[in-house]
Amino acid sequence: MISTTRYWFLVALVLLVYIAGMFVTLFENDSAQFAVMAMRMVQENDFLHLFKGPEEYLDKPHLHYWLAALSFKLFGIYDWAYRIPGILATFLATYSCYGLGKLLYNKDVGRFSALIFLTSQTIILGAIDIRTDAVLTGFTIFSIWQLVAYIKKNTLANIVLGALGAGLAFSTKGQIAVLVIGICILCHLAYTRKWKRLFNWRVLVALTVFALAITPMLYAYYQQFDLHPEKVIRGRNNRSGIFFIFWEQSFERLSGEGVGKNSSDYFFFFHTFLWVFLPWTVLALVGYWWRAKAFIKMKFVYHPKFEFLTLGGITLIFFLISFAQFKLPHYMNIMMPLYAILTASYVHSLHQYTKKKEIHFLLGVQYSILAVVFIFSLLICFHVFKFGSPPGYIILIATLLVIVYFCLKLDPPYVRLITISVYASLLLNGIMNLHFYPELLQYQGGSTMAQRVENTAIPVDRIYKISDRHTWALDFYNRKPVQITSVEALREKKDVWVYANDRELQQLQEAGVAWDEQISVDQFRITRLQVKFLEPNTRHKIVNQMHLVHLNQWRESPEDEVEH
Repeated sequence: MISTTRYWFLVALVLLVYIAGMFVTLFENDSAQFAVMAMRMVQENDFLHLFKGPEEYLDKPHLHYWLAALSFKLFGIYDWAYRIPGILATFLATYSCYGLGKLLYNKDVGRFSALIFLTSQTIILGAIDIRTDAVLTGFTIFSIWQLVAYIKKNTLANIVLGALGAGLAFSTKGQIAVLVIGICILCHLAYTRKWKRLFNWRVLVALTVFALAITPMLYAYYQQFDLHPEKVIRGRNNRSGIFFIFWEQSFERLSGEGVGKNSSDYFFFFHTFLWVFLPWTVLALVGYWWRAKAFIKMKFVYHPKFEFLTLGGITLIFFLISFAQFKLPHYMNIMMPLYAILTASYVHSLHQYTKKKEIHFLLGVQYSILAVVFIFSLLICFHVFKFGSPPGYIILIATLLVIVYFCLKLDPPYVRLITISVYASLLLNGIMNLHFYPELLQYQGGSTMAQRVENTAIPVDRIYKISDRHTWALDFYNRKPVQITSVEALREKKDVWVYANDRELQQLQEAGVAWDEQISVDQFRITRLQVKFLEPNTRHKIVNQMHLVHLNQWRESPEDEVEH
């Protein structure tokens, strides 16, 4: 579809965007939280027990934290080291998109699938704000690819690799991995009518490999929870970690029990999809529509040039997760490889059957998306967070000149369709990784305060907080979780620092605490952006502050003075 030279040139530019994102400060809550959990494994030399602050952590399996801990062991406790396993898993998912796309269609669809996946908005964001979903997505699509290869070729190596991938995916986030893999493979078997592949001795080997792959995670759950029925987890004792991961976990997500409810909107994932798959959203929706119409017209009769894995998998998974009472945008990441392959196959069919009218219409849509991204980028660079140095202008101008060149270049329409879409992603995420996120994270109080702590050589083991409020960024960049204490217990301590918000600072004052030094930094929940924050003229109205105060003495509180 596009030349090999241009393809690898685009891939190289995308990789530069990923590399730039590696060195961005960790986001609160999840990225910084998970990094702290892995950091504690290394520092305490305990790889069987998971803790979220002072609480024992039941919610997710161990593999993501083990991989991050291994990276810390190899490279040191740095934010970029934490991101390495997630980024490598993303690259595994990219190669698996290529492999599965090539297996289901041809090499061109495989290459295009990989490029679409790698430039999808939520995948690039997921490689910066690393959560369990990056590792989950990588092993899940790898497993699907290998199992489809087994169904086609009946080879032992493929089913063993597929089972290993499924086991590692299950060890990352639990039942959702098996659900997605199972639905996709069942859709493929139902369409190809190759059910006999299930009745084969190789399947028993695969089940054994899967069991062996999940054994370390199950052993860790058993050690932490099953051996200690006296532990109270989420208000209940007698919690079995093994029973939880095999049965309770997904039902808690669906019902909202234990984790809470945050959305009963059954269309949540639909309007979320509109942005998470940018700049390919419209192509994906149109491709889904035409593929669904084609299957209905064919009455789902098997045709060797078609595949039902992506369409069926997307439809059934989307339907099931929409009923969950606890929803977050990154829950869709596991489906992005399916969307990438479906979209790539649709665009390839437009080119293959020379549908010029449809290509020109979609090209106009992609130009519109690029225009919106261009305007948004200018707003970020010249209004939301203004450039403060000449290199920023140079990079922006150079990028825009390259984009303009390819917009004006008289390439075939389908080549421009792909190129323009990729450049829209590059422009947006290049600006975000190199400019927007670094500026935004100056308003993340914990990481900013950690830098002040380092610059002023404050002993991190002398820093306390007087509530159980999580302080993940400060914990990670101090390389030590902030210790929890009480106001009364502070009376027994000397030469200590207290990390507090405005309300807690007032609480200290009312308790008679005096301090001789105070460091204050801006604080805003950066993962919940608001228009008032993005507008510089109103930003100060919603930005709070975090404080680090050095206690030197206690004075009598007003109540004590009355008693005297």
